[in-house]
Amino acid sequence: MASTELLAHADSLRAGRRPFVLATVVRAQRPTSAKPGDCALVLPDGTIEGFVGGDCAEETVRSQGVRLLGSGHSAVPLLLRITPDATRERCEEGVLTVGNPCLSGGALEIFLEAQLPPAMVVVFGASPVARAITSVGRELGYDVRAGRVTGTDVDLPEDTEAVVVATHGRDEDTVLRAALSAGVRYIGLIASRRRGAAVLAALGVSEEDRSRLHTPAGLDIGARTPAEIAVSVFAELIGTRPAPETP
Repeated sequence: MASTELLAHADSLRAGRRPFVLATVVRAQRPTSAKPGDCALVLPDGTIEGFVGGDCAEETVRSQGVRLLGSGHSAVPLLLRITPDATRERCEEGVLTVGNPCLSGGALEIFLEAQLPPAMVVVFGASPVARAITSVGRELGYDVRAGRVTGTDVDLPEDTEAVVVATHGRDEDTVLRAALSAGVRYIGLIASRRRGAAVLAALGVSEEDRSRLHTPAGLDIGARTPAEIAVSVFAELIGTRPAPETP
C-alpha cells in the first residue's frame, strides 16, 4: 500500500473511531529491507497494513503494537529498536530494544504511536452547566455528545468513557443505572452534596460502583459559574484517568 493510500486509510480509521498504531521507520542500518519513512498501521487484531521490514521485524512490530493498543488511553509512544546484537529485551525512557536474530546484520528503529479515538463523554441535560461541560470538553479535545433517554432506554455508545448527568432530577436514576451497568469509568452527577447523597442512597450501589460515581461532580475548587463547574468536572475526570503504562 502506497504511503498516500496508507495515510488516507489512517484518516478513515480516525473518522470511524477505530484505534490503530502508526509505525514509522525512523532509522535503518543496512542491510535491511526497510528504509526511513516506511510506515505501517497495526490494527487491534494484529493485522498490519503497510511495510516496516521483513517477517521477523513485522512480527515484533505487530506484538508491540497490539500491546500499545491494549493499554488504551494510557498508552505512551514507543521507540522500538530491533537489532541482532541484543541478547534480551531492554526498556528505558520510552525506548524498547529487542533482539532479533532474523535480521541479516542490520538494525531498525521504528516509532510506534497509538492513534486512539478521543475519549467520549456523554452529557445528559440542557442546563447551562450541561452546555458549559459540552463546550469545555470539546475545547479539551474530548468527543462530547448529548445523551438521549427514551422511556427507560438510555443511548450510550459502547466506548463511552464518561457520563455527566446535569438534568436537575429528570431521568437521573435511569441514566445512572444505565451508566453503571455499561461499566462507564467516570460517572458524574451535578447536584448539591445533600441531594447527591440522597440519590446514591436511593440507588443502593455497591462500594465498587460507588467508586465510579462522583457527586457533587467535579473537584472542590470553589467553582460557581457553569464554566467553572465544567472545568472542575474535567479536572476530576482527568485525575481519575489510569496512569500511563510503560513496556
